[in-house]
Amino acid sequence: MKNTKYVFVTGGVTSSLGKGIIAASLAKLLQERGYSVTIQKLDPYINIDPGTLNPYEHGECFVTDDGAETDLDLGHYERFLNIPTSQANNVTTGRIYQSVINKERKGEYLGKTVQVIPHITDEIKRRIQLLGNTGEFDIVITEIGGTVGDIESLPYVESVRQLLWELGHNNAIVVHLTLIPYLAAAGELKTKPTQHSVKMLMQSGVSPDILVCRTEHKISDSIKNKLALFCNVKKEDVIESIDAETIYDVPNLMLREGLDKVVLKKLELTNNKQPELKEWNNFLKGFKNPKNTIEIGLIGKYVELHDAYKSISESFIHAGAKNNVKVNINWIHSEDLTIDNVPKRLKNLNGIIVAPGFGERGIEGKIEAVKYARENNIPFLGICLGMQMAVIEFSRNVLGLQHANSTEMNNKTPFPVIDLMEEQKSVTNFGGTMRLGAWDCKLAKNSKVRSIYNKKEVISERHRHRYEFNNNYLTQIEKAGMIATGKNPKTNLVEVIEIPSHPWFIGVQYHPEYKSTVLNPHPLFVDFIKASLEHSLN
Repeated sequence: MKNTKYVFVTGGVTSSLGKGIIAASLAKLLQERGYSVTIQKLDPYINIDPGTLNPYEHGECFVTDDGAETDLDLGHYERFLNIPTSQANNVTTGRIYQSVINKERKGEYLGKTVQVIPHITDEIKRRIQLLGNTGEFDIVITEIGGTVGDIESLPYVESVRQLLWELGHNNAIVVHLTLIPYLAAAGELKTKPTQHSVKMLMQSGVSPDILVCRTEHKISDSIKNKLALFCNVKKEDVIESIDAETIYDVPNLMLREGLDKVVLKKLELTNNKQPELKEWNNFLKGFKNPKNTIEIGLIGKYVELHDAYKSISESFIHAGAKNNVKVNINWIHSEDLTIDNVPKRLKNLNGIIVAPGFGERGIEGKIEAVKYARENNIPFLGICLGMQMAVIEFSRNVLGLQHANSTEMNNKTPFPVIDLMEEQKSVTNFGGTMRLGAWDCKLAKNSKVRSIYNKKEVISERHRHRYEFNNNYLTQIEKAGMIATGKNPKTNLVEVIEIPSHPWFIGVQYHPEYKSTVLNPHPLFVDFIKASLEHSLN
């Protein structure tokens, strides 16, 4: 079995410094050097997972192949590394405590008093090492959510302290991400917040091996020397992380700063293979040198917080680079759309995407957006709820089924073209009970969607929903011109709809955005952007 090495990434001074991006960038560089790497996220909140959280609270809920509802940082990990994550890649305090309490109820602690130390910390350490113990990975990078000094993060920091001692200095290290603020009035970069952050970490018994310093301005040698002196690290272990034009620049910036070299040296791993980032830089070239610009309207219910649709916006970046196109996303709140203002609000768009979501709010605006795209031959992509809105709009305005709806929005609708799955009707708990994770979909011959997927007959895509296309209306809807071109081979549930008479009109029940990566842009997004570009040139 491999002697797995561990890298812990902590954060100080303030949140939102980009621990996930630093972790993913480091992992990318180590992967380029030939190492097998994975990343996990430890989240200090008490929810079991983000599945029941409002997107305004926590941004997007990312879903893995095995059906885990996880933090959006796992999306970054997959997009950077081009390998799937799993339930083991995201651990929350809620899940830790749930596991410990279940063991206590079963009597597994033999009547002992259950405490944070050792029982909670032992469970955290067990979860941290799950991926390493598989023998699949040379290096496991563990990102600890929150900021050093937060009460809820203390058990995680204590668990790291114990693991550093148990595993040994050459098998586990700590990378501490911190902020070097610039005071405009003084015209200086200030190191004191970082000093205090490191001091707080050291008070918990953990001394950082490497400092990664977020900054708006270049860090001078004198500042690096000062940080090294006061934070108990070598000068070469102080890494500058200057503000980047895009998160996809960060691997190159970290390569230039030598973060991967320092990490390998600390872990006593020898490697002379220089990261080339060839495919990565080809992507960046396409992204930064577009030949055309298109306007895409993203119709959603949570558009004030762009992180609520993080995987979708990143998928547009991947697909745009593939097509040498700059994709301008017009964030349009579905609650603001009415039958009267839709022509004015959407008239300059080259493509329209109706985004996923839950609940009744803003539904009529989404339906109006679908109608406008359908009647005006604008490329349309509906994802999950967006596909359901397309079915409702078609049923109302083409079939004449007035008041057609989903039973999620109106359980007394006379035409429930979208309905709850039979096995969902007895569900009382909301967490983790939807149709989740990877499901197969069989694509119809001669369909647009099959040609987009390179003529594959069966594809696998990730799901996160509770309501489905009601097959009782399938014959009626298909006769009118909306065709179900993708179905689950076992359940016969509709996964894909399209309108062949329209230039590009596709709705999917699954979430293609979860599988789009830098090196493998999702084909649906690539073709949607291509169609939108053609629309812009006509």
